[in-house]
Amino acid sequence: MTMEWAMSHPMFKLAHISDVHLGPLPRLSIRELASKRITGFVNWHRNRRKHLFGGMLDLLLDDIKAKQADHLAVTGDLVNLASGIEIQTAAAWLKTVGDPLNTSVVPGNHDAYVPGSYEKAMRAWYPYVRGDRAPAEWPEDRHIFPYLRVRDQVALIGCSTAFATPPFAASGFYSARQARETVNMLRAAGDAGLFRVVMIHHPPIRGATSFYKRMIGIRRFAAAISTGGAELVLHGHTHLNTVHWLRGQTGPVPVVGIASASQSAGGLKPRAAYNLFTIAGRPGAWELKAERYSLNAKGEGVEAEGVDILAP
Repeated sequence: MTMEWAMSHPMFKLAHISDVHLGPLPRLSIRELASKRITGFVNWHRNRRKHLFGGMLDLLLDDIKAKQADHLAVTGDLVNLASGIEIQTAAAWLKTVGDPLNTSVVPGNHDAYVPGSYEKAMRAWYPYVRGDRAPAEWPEDRHIFPYLRVRDQVALIGCSTAFATPPFAASGFYSARQARETVNMLRAAGDAGLFRVVMIHHPPIRGATSFYKRMIGIRRFAAAISTGGAELVLHGHTHLNTVHWLRGQTGPVPVVGIASASQSAGGLKPRAAYNLFTIAGRPGAWELKAERYSLNAKGEGVEAEGVDILAP
């Protein structure tokens, strides 16, 4: 794999949101509820319905636009129960968010909630999960992850941990095939002098979440990062604002999580937030600034929460 790139801007602004959980839930048929969806349906009405609101998401997106971000990364869980209506609603929502050239998506466990929903979602959202060299139409082998997108001096590598799990499970799976291909993409991007950002839904950190929500394949992912090299890893899933580190080729690689983009004020989890990464410099001398912006206490606007969230 060879690449050519040209840096057209002295810096690149990358915004990151996750766990959008677009609501409200649509009316579902008895057939649709006769599956794992029934547990998610009950959980939504008992818990998430009280704290996840689309208005919070709109405030974040307006602020991201005002900050003139060059690209938006969305690390999964666009929907709740992955019904057909939800998947199509998310596809329509993505079109309002931005052009596929400037918006990159990876799926989460809720996007693959029941068997068959992952394929339906990826078909509907394909322009946002398609690598630069991928077929224009949905590929027959359905192997669209990992994907590689190059934007200015940044390589965006999207990985998937989404698969249908049994009731009361929300784990993710990172396969050996994905690990091998991720390494190849990371190496090629590094040889091309690009700043490498890896996007994934589940936190690739042991102990970052409970056992039933864990990522299977954490060791594979860590090996891919240390072998292939990377500058930044973005994830969601926990609905928490976190910073961890993985061993890289030349130093520690920041692994950054973010709160749900729809979380209202007053809940048990942090208020809706996004991270804004400013990437500048050159190969061997990259400069990365990370800022967090979150919903204010009144839920009426967005405020700066962390000026440099990667600082020790």
